[in-house]
Amino acid sequence: MSAQFPVARPRRLRRTPAMRRLVAETRLHPADLVLPMFVKEGITEPQPITSMPGVVQHTRDSLRKAAHEAVEAGVGGLILFGIPAVKDGRGSGADDPAGIVQKALRDLSGDLGDSTVIMSDLCLDEFTDHGHCGILTPSGEVDNDATLERYASIAVAQAAAGAGVVAPSGMMDGQVRAIRTALDDAGYGEVAIMAYAVKYASAFYGPFREAAECAPQFGDRSAYQQDPPNADESLREVFLDLDEGADMVMVKPALPYLDIVRRVRDAVDVPVAAYHVSGEYAMVEAAAANGWVDRERTIMEALTGVRRAGADIVLTYWAAEVAARLA
Repeated sequence: MSAQFPVARPRRLRRTPAMRRLVAETRLHPADLVLPMFVKEGITEPQPITSMPGVVQHTRDSLRKAAHEAVEAGVGGLILFGIPAVKDGRGSGADDPAGIVQKALRDLSGDLGDSTVIMSDLCLDEFTDHGHCGILTPSGEVDNDATLERYASIAVAQAAAGAGVVAPSGMMDGQVRAIRTALDDAGYGEVAIMAYAVKYASAFYGPFREAAECAPQFGDRSAYQQDPPNADESLREVFLDLDEGADMVMVKPALPYLDIVRRVRDAVDVPVAAYHVSGEYAMVEAAAANGWVDRERTIMEALTGVRRAGADIVLTYWAAEVAARLA
């Protein structure tokens, strides 16, 4: 740049809302947004989640209504999490054709068809009585390879119920390969995998564990989720998942790891998602409720920041609200 002040005046391009729109380098669009939704077995009315104002555990009927409204607003996709009435050590409800997730997937795929992308989180923590993401050994460790067998079975059950994308989130080594092989062998080669390739052992998941009723009954998930100080490890995880057949990769959480989002975006040529998680959502809602921040501006700034860091897809509990606002 050769011109200097007073000839060069960057403020000329910030003077009006119309000018700022015209030169904006990053844009949010409803199709960039995916709405996480919770459906719970055995309830007759939606149940508010106290730590996430505005988010509920849905009944099957209320899920269908909320999903339709989100699609009407223009969201790019929905991702489903289920809470079964009964849990056990192997998470039997996760791949039960009559389980809550499979029932809800059939509802949504029947109602919505190809008008949106129906995704399903693929893990065991919501379905196990111990709250961990896999099968346990007698000593209480998560058995990686035994868990892969369960993930493969869950993937096929979700695909059969109508999921267009399965999203393995357990951070087991080899999970994408096991799932891709199972899907292909079962005739579901068209079902895509959005891998939670970079999932940190984060304190920002607290409200989600209330929503999905999946807090570990002992210990934590640090032995399988990534350690927050590590960045180079993220690219290794991403490349492993892509080599195993992932179609898209995700970074989770979003805002504390925007540097990771950018590193992943620069390193790969597939869609990159980032999950703006429950703790990030809850902090803004709490601050706004106390009058400490402008809620709408903070939401838009946060999500724009995730997109600016390089995420093509943003999973956020504000997806339907923001999509409607953008429209």
